[in-house]
Amino acid sequence: MTTLEDCRALDAQDPLRALRDQFIIPEGVLYLDGNSLGVLPKAAPARIAEVVAKEWGEGLIRSWNTASWFDLPQRLGDKVARLIGAAPGEVVCTDSTSVNLYKVLFAALSQQKDSGRKLVVSERSNFPTDLYIAESLCRERGFTLKLIEAGELPAVLTSEVAVLMLTHVNYRTGAMHDMKAVTAAAHAAGALTVWDLAHSAGAVPVALNDSNADYAIGCGYKYLNGGPGAPAFAWVHTRHAGKFEQPLSGWWGHAAPFEFTPHYRPAPGVGRYLCGTQPVIALAGLECGLDTVLAAESFNGANGAMAALRAKSLALTDLFIQLVEERCAGQGLSLVTPREHARRGSQVCLSRDEGAYAIVQALIARGVIGDYRAGDSQMPDILRFGFTPLYLGFEDVWNSVEHLVQVLETGEWRRAEFNRKNAVT
Repeated sequence: MTTLEDCRALDAQDPLRALRDQFIIPEGVLYLDGNSLGVLPKAAPARIAEVVAKEWGEGLIRSWNTASWFDLPQRLGDKVARLIGAAPGEVVCTDSTSVNLYKVLFAALSQQKDSGRKLVVSERSNFPTDLYIAESLCRERGFTLKLIEAGELPAVLTSEVAVLMLTHVNYRTGAMHDMKAVTAAAHAAGALTVWDLAHSAGAVPVALNDSNADYAIGCGYKYLNGGPGAPAFAWVHTRHAGKFEQPLSGWWGHAAPFEFTPHYRPAPGVGRYLCGTQPVIALAGLECGLDTVLAAESFNGANGAMAALRAKSLALTDLFIQLVEERCAGQGLSLVTPREHARRGSQVCLSRDEGAYAIVQALIARGVIGDYRAGDSQMPDILRFGFTPLYLGFEDVWNSVEHLVQVLETGEWRRAEFNRKNAVT
């Protein structure tokens, strides 16, 4: 049986423990929700204040040039590229995940418009915004969205499929696809791939170019710690980037925005996936978050930040699963997340027939912040816990499970205040 002292010994041996000092973490909080919103980097308040007071306040419009505002989407994109197996110049940080998905899915469908293929395939348990965007585009462009259950790939990849749209790490279960194998299967069937990296970027190693993927988008405010509503990112393989226009042909994606010509001429490469004037203050916050993740590069040299972070992530999630099964046996909890390392993201999801929402609320009241995802007739309610190795340690895992044990054994979760649903769960 693992003890608290064992966990403290693991923390003492952890080469990444100093990375926690990059963040502002409230006293008494055990934060297991970085898969929904990352923690505030210490550098962010001062950097954002500098952008507001100095670059905007003093530099005014000159700061597009003097403070290099103009190239922020590409400069930050190059930082994201180091985390997702892309090359410099292949990624832009801009807009939201939903908007970027609309852009890249439109482009992928445009490539397949004359192929006779009319299906877009995705998982039923994919994040809802992805399904809503796909549903809208399919309706507009004469395609059909087909939803499948996990495990039905690659059998569904027929000659009818135009695009396979998947989230690399499932937001509900933490299950992770083998991107390289799935992409190869899609290509063998003549389909293009669109990958959502919202729960992957900064959480697990991603190799877009090595996987030969086609399109990818991702989120800036989860594991990348960019702040609530932070800009997202878009990646397009170079074989596609300069060939197809995205549908939101705003002036920032023009080849020469300040020529002010009346007709659109797309920028080369991924630059055409920009649209309107960029949110400079939000991008400044995102850069602070990206720098917290890239700080792990110093612990892993040429292998990049993600290998070191992944090793600790797996150790943290292994420990959480072990402790829950040892200490919460008989309490009705079931593991939803895959045990196999190759199939697991950086979160652990549990299900329970009764009280999942209330248990999470009782934990939050104790300072253990995870979250809840509602089920339906085909999916159970989920208690969801994210493990960000940048700022979580092994003693944090022990203490989180200790609180869970107390909430379950005392029946604390049954209290009325924990069973009233909030607008955001």
